[in-house]
Amino acid sequence: MSHKRSFAGGLIAGIVLTLFLGCGYFAGTQLYRAFQAQKGAVSASGDSQDGAVSVANPATMQKMGVLEEMIGEYYLEDAGEPELEQGVYKGMIEALGDPYSTYYSQEELEDLQNKTQGIYYGIGARVGIDADTQLPRIASVIEGTPAQEAGLMSGDLLYKVDDTLVQGMDLNSAVALVKGDEGTTVHLTVIREGETDYLEFDVERRKLENETVTYEMLEDGAGYIQIQEFDDVTVDQFEEALEACRQEGMRGLILDLRGNPGGNLTTVCEIARMMLPEGLIVYTEDKNGQREEYTCDGKSQLDVPLVVLVDANSASASEILAGAVKDYGIGTLVGTTTFGKGIVQRIMKLSDGSAVKLTVSKYYTPKGNNIHEIGISPDVEVPFEAEPYLEDGTDNQLERAVEVLKEKME
Repeated sequence: MSHKRSFAGGLIAGIVLTLFLGCGYFAGTQLYRAFQAQKGAVSASGDSQDGAVSVANPATMQKMGVLEEMIGEYYLEDAGEPELEQGVYKGMIEALGDPYSTYYSQEELEDLQNKTQGIYYGIGARVGIDADTQLPRIASVIEGTPAQEAGLMSGDLLYKVDDTLVQGMDLNSAVALVKGDEGTTVHLTVIREGETDYLEFDVERRKLENETVTYEMLEDGAGYIQIQEFDDVTVDQFEEALEACRQEGMRGLILDLRGNPGGNLTTVCEIARMMLPEGLIVYTEDKNGQREEYTCDGKSQLDVPLVVLVDANSASASEILAGAVKDYGIGTLVGTTTFGKGIVQRIMKLSDGSAVKLTVSKYYTPKGNNIHEIGISPDVEVPFEAEPYLEDGTDNQLERAVEVLKEKME
């Protein structure tokens, strides 16, 4: 028996939990005056009225002015003020040393919002950062997109985008190079395992609708639903897939979360409410110990046996759902240990249209487990066998999931 699927692996480093909040915005030479108005007078030593030390102090402002003058006087190329200003904001967030905290320009934020709402301009490949090479790595290729048509594959490492080397570049910047106007072409230089030289691809950019959920009915009443990420559009897509499987006589469900890097916290909780019993889905705690709970009323608890496929690339929101399933004992996890991302980011929009994404809390499974840098162990350990998959599409993890589900349905 051979089962084929659209999933393929890839190390994903990034997630987004989109909670938009309004807050103040400070720009250019107005930064210090705005800081004074909000926080009170700042002394020359950088101490504010409440004794806290701020980087927005007169000495910092003076040094920034000196640097700006030096760049204008001596730097060989032209340096635009908008680019320097954006660099100040990005640099401050990057100084946190947190790979999940990011500054978004207005354009970058709009791209992000469009993507989570299901519309974006690109090539149709989900990309993360490969931890070993620090190159962007294609986690999965969406069916029927330019990426698939051009011959790109899961696991490909992006070495160049057009003429730009992308090694060590942050994920947002690398992805921004791949995106572009509809109908234009991007040239990708790719490293592929087993090839002795670089591969070159010219890929057309298109307006794409983000299909995050796919489903099919397997034999003996086994429903199969794959969630590729948790975006705004995913709730309706999952609900439609679940109902379609029920209409086709589903007696058990395989939920595939492999390669799913996470996404929107609200989305995963809405999906969890279609499956879980009454109780906690997940709870978060911030730096002050403030706890926020996300709960389920149990009115739509799944009434058929459940198997959940996971792997090392199932991260964040995927782990929230898998962790709740495991804690409640309502399903069997099959595959390999998940990524281990137990922290939450919040996107806070600024008044000029830009935003910052900051890590703001830890999250815990219903039984109080924080899985950060630990992951969730499967109930049935099944390492993925790449060779049979590359030969004829045989998916040994899915094969085992089908076996486990059949045992549960008997």
